[in-house]
Amino acid sequence: MKRFRLILFTPPIILAMCPANALYAETTRAEASGFVSLEANNLTVKNVAVKPSRYRGSAAALVTVDPFNPADDDTFAKVDGIAFTDFTLDVSVAGKPIDTTSSARGFVGIAFRVSDDLERFEAIYIRPTNGRADDQLRRNHSTQYISHPGYPWEKLRNDYPGQYESYVDLEAGAWTRLRLKVRGSSARLYVNGAKQPALIVNDLKLPVSKGGIGVWVGPGSEGYFKSLRVTATQR
Repeated sequence: MKRFRLILFTPPIILAMCPANALYAETTRAEASGFVSLEANNLTVKNVAVKPSRYRGSAAALVTVDPFNPADDDTFAKVDGIAFTDFTLDVSVAGKPIDTTSSARGFVGIAFRVSDDLERFEAIYIRPTNGRADDQLRRNHSTQYISHPGYPWEKLRNDYPGQYESYVDLEAGAWTRLRLKVRGSSARLYVNGAKQPALIVNDLKLPVSKGGIGVWVGPGSEGYFKSLRVTATQR
């Protein structure tokens, strides 16, 4: 597994997804605002590749799925050295398909309560190309909750239609602000500063426990991440 090093100050834990050696002035500005630069060496990757990038005017981490690995949803990079049970997370993401002719939707999101062996996690992600699709059914699938390994998106959609995904307005390839609030067995996703959640999950499938945080992407997609911060909360 490839590793990247993270510079981290607490509390709260605030991580700015700024690649190593990318634009000193921008990194300094982020640090002055309370964000901490992600230099490179404190991510544990699973079936993905991570590299420094610059996207739409911002330093970012680019995460893509290993094209030689058949994994479907087991595709993320976990931040080492941090773990939470209940938390509020803020991040800016941008997702787009690598190949516009494929069935990819620019899948991009957050994995949480990741187990130490990386075999179990919850995740909530968005499908940016669905947000403004001409097909209403696709629009209704703009957000998604999954739980690995027992509850992939196909099972949740077939067994519980419409319960673990929802519509939200998204622009493919654009920076999108996500806020994720996790408390006990519930999670709420807020998009672009909305006061009301776009997705509510009241029965997270894994037992309530402390676990890691990761940046998640789906197959055939480019996921860009910046300005990630996580704050522990009390129930």
